[in-house]
Amino acid sequence: MKVLETALAGVLIIEPKVFGDQRGFFLMSFQAERYRDMGIELPFVQDNHSRSQRGVLRGLHFQRSRPQGKLVSVSRGSVYDVAVDINPESATCGQFVGVELNDENHRQLWVPPGYAHGFCVLSEVADFQYKCTDLYFPEDEGGLLWNDPDVNIPWPVETPQLSAKDQRNPTLRALLERCEA
Repeated sequence: MKVLETALAGVLIIEPKVFGDQRGFFLMSFQAERYRDMGIELPFVQDNHSRSQRGVLRGLHFQRSRPQGKLVSVSRGSVYDVAVDINPESATCGQFVGVELNDENHRQLWVPPGYAHGFCVLSEVADFQYKCTDLYFPEDEGGLLWNDPDVNIPWPVETPQLSAKDQRNPTLRALLERCEA
């Protein structure tokens, strides 16, 4: 397994070892001790799976008082996956990491608690899995506007399909002003 550090503290790109032959492939998508050795020590309490079509953008989501760490991967198709630092006390607040995850590179992204997270589907369809370190609480969910000009994420789609909720997410500036109030 290869672990690549990113410009954001704690956000990791993980490239598992893939063993392949004419029959297909095998990879170990999670093993607690190996992930603990790379600093991912929080217990996972919920696994999620979503399927989306080309051009769907989900995010950017986070939980306010019960932040979730997420170990994300794609088993079918391809996505552009993004983590954004939304911690007002961080030197990298407002910065992001973006990486393509797909069923060929088998990469995973570790998004520690406290980051906003989202993805955009690049293939006709994508199956997206993520392990979470806390349960989902709808009343605790927050969001960041997907096309916030201050964050300036180069999404690979100009007019994504968004949920009504994601269309109304605040900008980072508005989000941080709420934190100060």
